[in-house]
Amino acid sequence: MLDRLARLSQGRPKRVLLVAALFFAFAGVLGAGVADRLDPYGADDPATESVRAEQRLEDAGYRATQVVVLLDDADVRDPATRARVEALARSIRRDADVAQVASYYTTRSRDFVSTRGDRTYLAVSLTPTDDKAIQDAGERLAERLAGEPGVTVGGYAVVQQQVNEQTESDLRTAELYAFPILFVLSLLFFRSLVAALLPLLVGGLAIVSTFLMLTVASELTSVSIFALNLVTGLGLGLAIDYSLFIVTRYREELARSGPGLEALRQTMRTAGRTVLFSSLTVAGALASLLVFPQRFLYSMGIGGLFVALIAAAIALLVLPAILALLGERVNALSPAFLHRRAERDARPASEGFWYRLSRLVMRFPGRIAAASAVLLIALGIPFLSIQFTSVDAQVLPESTSSRQVDDALRADFPPFRDTPITAAVEGRDEARAFAREASSVPGVAEVRPPSALGDDAYAIDVVSSAPPLADRSRELVDELRALDSPALISGFTAHYLDLQSSLGDHLPLVLAIVFVVTFVVLFLMTGSVILPLKQVLMNFLGLSATFGILVWIFQDGRLEGLLDYTSQGGLEATQPLLLFAVVFGLSTDYGVFLLARIKEARDAGHGDDEAVAVGLERTGRIVTAAAVLFAVAIGAFVTSQVIFIKELGVGTALAVLIDATIIRALLVPSLMRMLGRWNWWAPAPLRRLHARLGLSEA
Repeated sequence: MLDRLARLSQGRPKRVLLVAALFFAFAGVLGAGVADRLDPYGADDPATESVRAEQRLEDAGYRATQVVVLLDDADVRDPATRARVEALARSIRRDADVAQVASYYTTRSRDFVSTRGDRTYLAVSLTPTDDKAIQDAGERLAERLAGEPGVTVGGYAVVQQQVNEQTESDLRTAELYAFPILFVLSLLFFRSLVAALLPLLVGGLAIVSTFLMLTVASELTSVSIFALNLVTGLGLGLAIDYSLFIVTRYREELARSGPGLEALRQTMRTAGRTVLFSSLTVAGALASLLVFPQRFLYSMGIGGLFVALIAAAIALLVLPAILALLGERVNALSPAFLHRRAERDARPASEGFWYRLSRLVMRFPGRIAAASAVLLIALGIPFLSIQFTSVDAQVLPESTSSRQVDDALRADFPPFRDTPITAAVEGRDEARAFAREASSVPGVAEVRPPSALGDDAYAIDVVSSAPPLADRSRELVDELRALDSPALISGFTAHYLDLQSSLGDHLPLVLAIVFVVTFVVLFLMTGSVILPLKQVLMNFLGLSATFGILVWIFQDGRLEGLLDYTSQGGLEATQPLLLFAVVFGLSTDYGVFLLARIKEARDAGHGDDEAVAVGLERTGRIVTAAAVLFAVAIGAFVTSQVIFIKELGVGTALAVLIDATIIRALLVPSLMRMLGRWNWWAPAPLRRLHARLGLSEA
């Protein structure tokens, strides 16, 4: 297949590029408005009790508070304040999606009065139940009240809108920082303006094409807007990785055999095949996220699956056609201060830094392997004390209105009244019985009277004496669920607990999928069962180190000033799972590149140790460059003002740098030396299977 692609690219490059240009233009037009088609975060599992309770209440007409309108300098005893509140309520009710506006004057509840008596708020319930419609209504109300003096608008609907808005803004900022830096680094690596532009071109085309696929996917299912962040960072990073390996290998072949079909064919047989295996591994790891029912996670799976395959397709179809047209001009426009002949890429392997390093490592394999493993395990120790948080207004910067409202409700109003535990109960007698039992549970600050809804359903709010997500509030949810009552329990804390349970229930299948994909792809490439198992072990060591550092930074509040964030005392609950899929795929990606060159050298007749040294020399500089460029591409999300996107950027950047240095430079050669020929062992039936499939690198 790859030979045929090489012949097509060499024989008809202009035709290939014309068809590609038409497709990318089409993708650019249709995918340009993808952000408007995507939905908010989404962390609910429809099968959980909290979601079923919420659905039952909504079907009966219950609507929770979605928008909070905070008023400063507002003493509820002042007639002017009453007139102001009632005027605002009339203005809010003019929106067709508003179901109810509650205030101190409609309820006479002191919950609406700040502890100092100088603030009050209006609680707005909305008619829509769809997340996108709720977000749109919140945005309209925020815009309507934007000019009102002393008024700040927040609440769930506004949080969702501002998180989306901040995400889009952060994406533009990340691209603004990333592209110039990536170009400079690519230029330093390739020493040619022409070659340096190719990875960025492939990256841009991969992102545009994936935006089109997300547009299509959004017509079939609900897709989270956060998929755009992953697609941009991962698409740019993978495209750069694949382009680096193909362009570098093509330059080597040019130096050996000159321009023409042979150089391109040999590039596709080696680097092209490696890219194919790598993309399957990354796509498989990210596709495992489709197992989760949460919109945020399965959307990341959709985006990651698409962008990995599309980046590889462009690198294997479009990039070879460009190289065929360029020929030796791929080395053109080399600035004098960076001048270096392309033939240097084909220098004897034994002359390079990475060759000498690998030989040094293999002189003391046991000590270096042990020291590397101990270092990675030590870095991962903080992960043992990990705590998890949820997505609320606290993920936003302090300058946003919803964060300001949330801070005010936490600090200045009766505690925890705006985040009750809500029970859905069928029948008046059952509702009264539940309210009586709930009021006797330790840790309950208040049980509000049952609120009659349609279809004989009742909503009962139970106020905890502790903050949402605190240990006592979590225990209270469990105790309320354990009461002898048919009540279904919902609310912020219940949703969080159900999220944790749902993630844990689906995790074993995700682990199994990732392990099987990694094992199968690496076996097909190498013919060994030891190398895939060793790769999995090294991936887990690298992941533990990454998670440990993330806990040290974001949970423990280190580097808050440098990274411009406020610690929430934990990591957002879905981030470790997302990082697991992304990082596992990327770590295997770099492993594929290195093992491919080691196997190629071994198949060429080198001994086991020499093959490792030659493979590391041929990939060390490239993998390091790819890791740095990838870290910049996705690490640009460190500029995000949304904390869990910042966690994703920092975590992925750390993981690829750890993998390209400690693991590839130290752990891989030392373990290869220790195992020797056992690295390539497989049972006889599997050896015969591999021989029949014929999917080896060279």
